Amino acid sequence: MGHRKALAMSRVVEDAQASEADFVVYSTTFCPYCVAVKRLFDSKGLTYDEINFDHEPDARHDVVSETGHRTVPVVIDNRGDNPMFIGGFDETQRYLR
Repeated sequence: MGHRKALAMSRVVEDAQASEADFVVYSTTFCPYCVAVKRLFDSKGLTYDEINFDHEPDARHDVVSETGHRTVPVVIDNRGDNPMFIGGFDETQRYLR
């Protein structure tokens, strides 16, 4: 099943709390699945804030250690009381069905 889990106070939680968007997406510049997940959000009328590891390289280590997810995108659902790690594109697509 999915990798969804609530996150303890961390870089991911701080980024989510700083965002008013529905989702936080960690990405890189050349990433087809990052483009696909943003299109998926757009098609469903969901908002997102993007944090690009190419522009914030220090974030990658923190996000990987907090989520265990080594590839991009890394998607966080920010709609509830606590930010929730969803996974990558495939997990997000299933999550939003």
